[in-house]
Amino acid sequence: MTKTGELSWCCRAVAAVAAGVVAVLSLGASPPAAAAQPVSGYGGAVLRHDLDALHDRGVAGVLGEVRDGPRRLIARSGVAEVRTGRPVPYRGYFRMGSNAKTFTAVVVLQLAGAGRLSLDEPVAKWLPGMVARNGNDGRKITVRNLLQHTSGLYDYADDLAVLASADGYQRHRFDTYRPEQLVALAMRHRPHWVPGAGERRWGYSNTDYVLAGLIIERVTGRSWAGQIRDRILRPLGLRHTFSPGTWPYLPEPHAEGYTQFTKDGPLVDTTVLNPSLSGGAGDLITTTGDLMRFWQALLGGRLLHPAQLLEMKRTVDALPLHRRWPGARVGLGIMRFRLTCGGRDRGWYWTHDGGIPGYSTRNGFSEDGRRGIVLSLSTVLRGEPAGKAGDLAIAHALCGGTDLGKGART
Repeated sequence: MTKTGELSWCCRAVAAVAAGVVAVLSLGASPPAAAAQPVSGYGGAVLRHDLDALHDRGVAGVLGEVRDGPRRLIARSGVAEVRTGRPVPYRGYFRMGSNAKTFTAVVVLQLAGAGRLSLDEPVAKWLPGMVARNGNDGRKITVRNLLQHTSGLYDYADDLAVLASADGYQRHRFDTYRPEQLVALAMRHRPHWVPGAGERRWGYSNTDYVLAGLIIERVTGRSWAGQIRDRILRPLGLRHTFSPGTWPYLPEPHAEGYTQFTKDGPLVDTTVLNPSLSGGAGDLITTTGDLMRFWQALLGGRLLHPAQLLEMKRTVDALPLHRRWPGARVGLGIMRFRLTCGGRDRGWYWTHDGGIPGYSTRNGFSEDGRRGIVLSLSTVLRGEPAGKAGDLAIAHALCGGTDLGKGART
């Protein structure tokens, strides 16, 4: 789940990327990415330096993986557990948060490509009566609006106590939510705007992707998580990515996840969490290797036909993100940010960050997906003081030379 400034947990790392803590978390207003100069001869020393910079800004543990085609580099910094000081595991599992939205969007686009649904159909066709009351109208919101966050719907994550404070986390971390309950939370509020009313507005909302997950279930008769498994995970051999459902733990090995609920406040261990609060908006566990392979397959054309991949990459202006990422644009489950260093692909890269209590994910990929970086951070800091360091790590990986060095680990 996600938002920016005070975002939602899932992409508040991205809405901090847009505007949200899982709801998923909010990023604050860090300087734009890629203020650094291009790095010539990118290698392990640069990656390790960038990970150390994230650790120095308060992230307990960070794991980074960079690939250029078949060439791979992986490094780590910090610790997996503050109490014991054990090292960050190289193949550690983590909650991907809002990066799961890209997976959900892929399934919807596959269904559209097969003629099972249309992106321009109203939500009410598949979920009659669910988006209603207080000015909300599913007859005026399309499936496309959901995938590109132009629905105007309130983000239910802003009403979840488990995301708001350390006390709320302790009291509600084992709570189970049905997707319909999450949507009902959003329906208590008036929409920020109504699509088709003459305004072209953008605003991050986890409600959009919980609804997208429900539409997948109505169209196919099976759960959105099962569709992701059968359509993405199994074909790509992503054996370390899965939906935990209501299971609140992580497989071994993993780094403990920490959250800072108040500015300059203590880090709270938030590793244990019932992820049903995110549904199709952020309920997936993965590894850096699996997430890297997913993005390379997606941008390399292995998951979507050309027409559907083109739809995914058709972007709209995302003004709420411009303070953090000037010129940011958003497609269907994917975002396009600028690299001021130039880099490959005319200075743009594709991404979708993720944030959920305890874990934040950053990534960036070239147009064809061959060159990319995935960062797993085991700490969510209030205001995201580590945001700029993450931006620079992405810039270095995508703007630097092609030499990834010899070592697989540093």
